[in-house]
Amino acid sequence: MNQPVTPSMTEQHSAHERCDIIIIGAGPAGLAAALAAAPSGAAITIVDDNPQPGGQIWRDGPQVVLPALAQQHRAALARHTNIRLLPGTRVVGLGDPQPGDKAPALLLEDADRGWTQHSHRIVLCTGARELLLPFPGWTLPGVTGAGALQALIKAGLDVRGQRIVIAGTGPLLLAAAATANKAGAAVVRVAEQAPWSALAGFAAQLPRWPAKALQALTLLHPQLRASSHVLEVQGTTQVQTVRLRKGQHAEETMACDRVACGFGLVPNTHLGQMLGCTLGGPLSGGQGLAVDAQMRTSVPGVFAAGEATGFGGSERALVQGAMAGHVAAGQVQQAQALRPQLARWEGFAQALHASFPLNKALKTLAQPGTLVCRCEDVPYAALADRDGWIDAKLHTRCGMGACQGRICGAAAQHLFGWTPAPPRHLLAPTRIGTLAACTPAPTTSAQRGPAAPSG
Repeated sequence: MNQPVTPSMTEQHSAHERCDIIIIGAGPAGLAAALAAAPSGAAITIVDDNPQPGGQIWRDGPQVVLPALAQQHRAALARHTNIRLLPGTRVVGLGDPQPGDKAPALLLEDADRGWTQHSHRIVLCTGARELLLPFPGWTLPGVTGAGALQALIKAGLDVRGQRIVIAGTGPLLLAAAATANKAGAAVVRVAEQAPWSALAGFAAQLPRWPAKALQALTLLHPQLRASSHVLEVQGTTQVQTVRLRKGQHAEETMACDRVACGFGLVPNTHLGQMLGCTLGGPLSGGQGLAVDAQMRTSVPGVFAAGEATGFGGSERALVQGAMAGHVAAGQVQQAQALRPQLARWEGFAQALHASFPLNKALKTLAQPGTLVCRCEDVPYAALADRDGWIDAKLHTRCGMGACQGRICGAAAQHLFGWTPAPPRHLLAPTRIGTLAACTPAPTTSAQRGPAAPSG
């Protein structure tokens, strides 16, 4: 007996979908934006490339007990039938707009299909990524970012009994050390490049935010050393030792199994820049998406919130996200009522930025043969004489690999002062099927109407 033909997953969906508000990113800012906008009744779509909502700070995994606040946001999300969560989905480029669109159309892709998403408002909650600076040995297996080490452990990486050195700058180092210790690792050094005076000054301000002060006390680590940074990681096929700067002139070499380095954060602005949003803001060194008092970017219909606009912790991201969600849903007064809360957490962000500026010595870590672009194997020496980012790409293929310049672009900006050019059409390598499904069909001569008179 003949079996009925079942449409494929691609055939079950239209190549074009529509919602009122689309939120890119399901971290604290994205979740807060969705929950703030939900009571308006708007049709809301949240897109995130992770399998579960929460972003980096509330990342789920087999070794994770989510904080109560994260669990509350997840539960609230599930109660709203007008919120549609699309995990494992990413924005890969710009789509073709249709009549009625009040915001740019976005090209989305998941494991099964690609489609064009149309909306009236876009809220960018794309977060940030770690700034990774090149130094000899940074490409050895066992070297990761500090935040990446946290993510790997939460995902189930077994680090029991491993000796780990964590280096870089900022509170993330202590948070990563706490995660590693809890998972059974031995953190043998936390190398903070800022001096003790900066750490003491930051600690002196923490009583203004009691919860932060309490958190700092729980994260203090006996192996924390100030005015210390990584010089070189050594090993053959795996990390074996790390050489660290101590103070102005001294050095130490430590045996270890892993090295995790984090030199701060870089806002994820690629999508915002592709949409035409301008950059600015003191909390990102001018590298974040610029927003006004109501979280509007320079592009009509596009809002931004969270660490894509600057760094200041999850509390700031939650308030900004809620403000963006309210304004996107037309609830401007509710957003304005949150201004005092935002001012409070922006004060914390300002203290954070003032306390952990990067030491100029970090610009001298890379040697001539040190790879800067790991995707295309481009060493520092090949870039040193180039005139800028475009010149470097043309002559060395720097930034043209799988990560599309997300790692080496930020490193080159720190090392050489170059500003990587924003993407124009596509954010990442994309399946041909996605592009084919979302490309408008060519119009026939009958559809175009009569030809224009010549002459």
